[in-house]
Amino acid sequence: MKKLPILSTLIVSLFLFSCTGKAQDKSSENQAKQNSIEVIDFHSTNRCMTCKAIEANTKYTLDTYFADELKSGKIVFKIINVDEKENEKIAEKFEAYGTALFLNVIHDGKEKQIDLTNFAFMNGNDQKAFSSALKETIAIQLKNL
Repeated sequence: MKKLPILSTLIVSLFLFSCTGKAQDKSSENQAKQNSIEVIDFHSTNRCMTCKAIEANTKYTLDTYFADELKSGKIVFKIINVDEKENEKIAEKFEAYGTALFLNVIHDGKEKQIDLTNFAFMNGNDQKAFSSALKETIAIQLKNL
């Protein structure tokens, strides 16, 4: 009989500690979402060579220079087809009706969109120039988080 109160106390203690841990995990998860950069590559279903190069060069830059930030969720890479019905709202939010490249910088719950579309089209077929400039732009934004 003496084992029952001890067992009950142990179970209640484990429950309380596990709930507290989950709450802390969610809090830090929310903080990460509040201080992050979404790199968003919009495209339509039919894509030209430059449009495909923009996606490839963006992915290359992120994988090469920001692998740790991608892994931690500080940077998120999204590829969005604007022709798909489920993407209608986000395409409207960014006014992306075809190929477009944006940084959505989220800091303390506030969003700042940086339109890199003109840059992307001008440099899309030059991986070295594209990657160098995109790396610099993202690095500056990371410092501001």
